[in-house]
Amino acid sequence: MARSVAFAGVKVGLQYGSPCRRPPRSRACSVEFGSSFLHPRRAWRRHCLSSLPKRKQGGKQKGSLVVVDELGGQYEEGFNDVQAQLINYFTYKASRTVLYQLYEMNPPNYTWFHNFLASNNATDGNRFLRVLAKEKQDLAERVMITRLHLYGKWIKKCDHAKIYQQISDQNLQLMRERLIETVIWPSDDTNTEKKLE
Repeated sequence: MARSVAFAGVKVGLQYGSPCRRPPRSRACSVEFGSSFLHPRRAWRRHCLSSLPKRKQGGKQKGSLVVVDELGGQYEEGFNDVQAQLINYFTYKASRTVLYQLYEMNPPNYTWFHNFLASNNATDGNRFLRVLAKEKQDLAERVMITRLHLYGKWIKKCDHAKIYQQISDQNLQLMRERLIETVIWPSDDTNTEKKLE
């Protein structure tokens, strides 16, 4: 039984029916995991290898898990996900900025926009702006202009070397904390016992 599932926008193809498990009972999909801790290593390996179906020429092996796309994290890949997150964050920040401006200048629009933000998630920028443009075009344009303006201000003030240094310092601090947690410090009880004698 093949099935396609999407994780974080990445499509993954799954095939059920692992050769190292019993067939499912009455449920449509069930997964059982085998382990070398439960069976002696050789017996478990022999069990898994003996239950593998013979591979057909040119066909996929039934019962295996097939990954259609990698889930990410490779250095060779671009940083499109980071760019998307930045754009979504600036959309969120622009919507909050417009909300504060409306609070001071236009209370009826503030109330409407506040309720709109409560029912629509501003962290998905494109979808949020499409829905807003259908409801109130002028507010959508205002959020788009504010988003672009905020990004321009951020680019001017952003010090990439400083951010790099902050990341490096945080990594060092976390590793230092972890080292201190794992080191077994000698007890001072031995010094106090010698002084008492």
